Amino acid sequence: MQERLGPLQETLRDWRAQWPEWQVAEAFVPASQRLRAAAWLALRMQLAQAAWGGGDPRPGTAKLGWWAEELQGWAQGRRRHPLGQALQPAAAPWAALAQALPVLAAARASADSGEDARLLAGCAAAQAAVAAALFGVDAAASDAAAGRLLAGERRLLQPAEHGSLALPDLPGPLAATRPERIHAALVQARLRRRALGHAGPVPLPAALLRAWRAARG
Repeated sequence: MQERLGPLQETLRDWRAQWPEWQVAEAFVPASQRLRAAAWLALRMQLAQAAWGGGDPRPGTAKLGWWAEELQGWAQGRRRHPLGQALQPAAAPWAALAQALPVLAAARASADSGEDARLLAGCAAAQAAVAAALFGVDAAASDAAAGRLLAGERRLLQPAEHGSLALPDLPGPLAATRPERIHAALVQARLRRRALGHAGPVPLPAALLRAWRAARG
């Protein structure tokens, strides 16, 4: 008989199914941070998919509105979504992230990397501040790299024929926190594979090597 999972574990199971590379990559995340890291990356995916997934932007825009309300609730000590069980207790700037979410939808129609950076800067900074609080890193260092990681996540969810969106390389460091550095390395690897015509997850041996290199910083 299959073991019944709680709502948080079900949510993380769904995220892990989309990112199977994490089963080997998380070995390089401190054990005490693994649940929080998985929940944070799952939240990032929820927001990115709402902003840029699918052909019709209206359902995603509505979902971003729901998430804005949810994150405001986290700032006030309330939570509804299962990811809040792992994330909401942290003293992170959830309200600032909520206020920054509309720019994700605004970046949907842009295919220019420079315009991406401008549109995404506010949300990237808000995500960086949350990540810094979650994982105990310097907020300024995290902010400097967050826009590139967010742009990479966006590229994965856009059709490859969108010109520069198909380009796999994003210059400079992609994250300051170790979980996000590892995630960024996997994002990069998936983009490179897509540029070569290979969609989907990175093979686990290659994912393990990339995660090890990213963890070393």
